[in-house]
Amino acid sequence: MTLELEGQVALITGAARGQGRSHAVALAKAGADIVIQDICQDIPSVPYPLSNSDDLGETARQVEAEGRQVLSLPGDVRDLAGLRDLVQKTKEKFGRLDIVIANAGIMCPLGEADNEQGYYDSIDIMLNGVWHTIRAAVPLMIEGGRGGSLVLISSAAGLKAMPFGNESGIIGYGVAKHGVVGLMRYYANLLAPHRIRVNSIHPCAVGTPMVVNQAFADYVEREPEIAGALQNLLPDVPMIEPQDVTAAVMYLVGESGRFVTGTTHQVDAGYIVRA
Repeated sequence: MTLELEGQVALITGAARGQGRSHAVALAKAGADIVIQDICQDIPSVPYPLSNSDDLGETARQVEAEGRQVLSLPGDVRDLAGLRDLVQKTKEKFGRLDIVIANAGIMCPLGEADNEQGYYDSIDIMLNGVWHTIRAAVPLMIEGGRGGSLVLISSAAGLKAMPFGNESGIIGYGVAKHGVVGLMRYYANLLAPHRIRVNSIHPCAVGTPMVVNQAFADYVEREPEIAGALQNLLPDVPMIEPQDVTAAVMYLVGESGRFVTGTTHQVDAGYIVRA
């Protein structure tokens, strides 16, 4: 049986765990070979442990368990030259690039230690880093002449202003996720002549280490109105799981999404429309 994505190559940033790992394994199951990157070190403005090389290695192991090839390298999406090097290595190993999932993200609620760096890091990783990913990847996609799909992981916070308080990292998170929508719309127009589709996904809270950690729990305790503000419209759904976002990714990159571009795809249990 021919798998839907057999012969294709997908690049995922922030792939060491959480959503990124879920996307990588699902794409591999559908037949794609996989390129994965993650920072594999902590950032001072982020108050919970980030991924490490063992996490990235585990994602690679799970991809290989699906019978697919994997290129795995640590890297920082703030580093455009590093991303271009990753894409060059992708070309050398696989000769093509068809799918890009710009997934890398952080959350910086720092409380009394709040400072402006959380804002700058949020913008640099979740907005500039998305632009870097697109800028590095698109030339190889165009060179292939086969079209392709870019999926930019934003957030419900990229479509709806959230009363998240005055902490710099939280403000940066919302600003970055809104900015991703602008990037998506711009590149959807720019890349349509090359049959490269560009969409953004907007999940509510997802059960990953970015949200399920003591620092974020402490933040919600400091800002009790946040708990109410984060409630979803569908009952008994405090958050969704990575595979719920992955299902949207698979729809957008596969044959099912062949005519879908320029959209903000919500996977939010009704959060955005909640009155």
